[in-house]
Amino acid sequence: MSFAVIQTGGKQYKVKSGEILKIERLEDSKPDTKIEFKEILAYGDDKTIEVGSPVVEGAKVEADLVENGKNRTILIFKKRRRQNSRRKNGHRQQYSLIRISKIFSKNGKILSEAEKMVKPTKKIEKVEAKVASK
Repeated sequence: MSFAVIQTGGKQYKVKSGEILKIERLEDSKPDTKIEFKEILAYGDDKTIEVGSPVVEGAKVEADLVENGKNRTILIFKKRRRQNSRRKNGHRQQYSLIRISKIFSKNGKILSEAEKMVKPTKKIEKVEAKVASK
């Protein structure tokens, strides 16, 4: 199974194709759009690994943006004793949920590709009412 180590939002993530990942919010991006990560620190599979210094030139990872959202609220409470001084704040960090679709090597070859997600369609079945005759 192929993997890649990408850098985004000041953090590093080890990703595999088909994986869903929560990262720092990506600016100017809407759901169901394709995203390319070009800061690939390393990639490889079971037998070989390619490590960059600091990045692997030409390698990239493609992903689909699933949604943007906010995490749960983190409370910040500050109190100075015997001063009747308190402060209470909350913070909700924004995130982007992505699904890794393809991992490319430095020469442009596809190392791994995720299976296509098919949105389920609703089937409408006609139900005939049976009338009981007496």
